[in-house]
Amino acid sequence: MQLKAGDPAAAQPLWENYFGKLVARARSRLAGIPRRAADEEDVAQIAFASFCRAASQGRFPRLLDRQDLWQLLVCITDHKISDHIRAERRQRRGSGKVLDEAALADCHPATSGTPLALVLGQEPSPAFAALLAEEYRRLLGLLGDPDLQRLAVLKMEGYTVEEIAAEVGRVPRTVKRRLQMIRRIWAMELPT
Repeated sequence: MQLKAGDPAAAQPLWENYFGKLVARARSRLAGIPRRAADEEDVAQIAFASFCRAASQGRFPRLLDRQDLWQLLVCITDHKISDHIRAERRQRRGSGKVLDEAALADCHPATSGTPLALVLGQEPSPAFAALLAEEYRRLLGLLGDPDLQRLAVLKMEGYTVEEIAAEVGRVPRTVKRRLQMIRRIWAMELPT
């Protein structure tokens, strides 16, 4: 076998002959399993890449014919499918209970496009922008002191403590102390 001899071009005909079959096998085995991070084609690609890597390292000395090759590819693919299922069911991935965008489309078949496109927009709605502006004015009003208001605005605009200090003619330590005071005032407004 040329792949055993390290010829990467030998993988192409194998890919063309077996990849579709591996995808079909993965699709049938993954039916009903969440496929957020990877799908059946990803699993088949990973399995085929693993086979090619191992074959070029000479790890399959008893691989003699197409029957052996197919059995080996099925075995590798099945292991990769099991790895994928185990990964999707991990606690940190939501134990298999997290819905992807495709599942959201099933919940709202009347929507056109992707469901998340309905949620996410480029700009805030006018109502949200008005609410945000009102809250901004309210929080600045809580500070009372125009100097504190200016510090708060500069910080919200993304200036560093050093830049704010240079802008208002204070030392960074004073700016830090006043920013902490602003945070305390605003923290009292947070619901407990």
